Amino acid sequence: MESVLLTPWAEGDFWLLERKNEPAMTEHLGGPEPAEKLADRQRRYEALSAREPAAGRMFRVSADGADVGSVGFWEREWRGGPVYEAGWGILPEFQGRGLAVAALAELLAHVRTHGTRDTVHAFPGTDHPASNAVCRRAGFECLGEVDFAYPPGVPHPSYDWVYRIR
Repeated sequence: MESVLLTPWAEGDFWLLERKNEPAMTEHLGGPEPAEKLADRQRRYEALSAREPAAGRMFRVSADGADVGSVGFWEREWRGGPVYEAGWGILPEFQGRGLAVAALAELLAHVRTHGTRDTVHAFPGTDHPASNAVCRRAGFECLGEVDFAYPPGVPHPSYDWVYRIR
């Protein structure tokens, strides 16, 4: 597995959000967001990364001196209990090298050190084999299919993957 560096999200990372908003990157996420939503997402990512580490964090992912994508986790309630949710995206020109799995492994190490919740969940669509493979390779357990709303208010058939921290 290739090594990656995770750097907390910062003001200068907006260009990466713009790249991750391209149609190839948002195909399984409801499509590109309008400019005002992207600016709001940047503010949320910066605010999340300024909070205490247990609240969650967004990271810029770098490998071999290049910025290749992002990975993050945040607090949520799922099925009546507190969990973390994780998400990631590796730019198309860097995909297929195991960078998403490496970034997720680093993220899980961060959660083990700083987190307060027992599990991390990921909810890739049933129609997204690459993200489901990332979950499997990173050591997540598939709990089955669920209707997960993303974008908010839009139910999407997804798999509920869980990684047990404790």
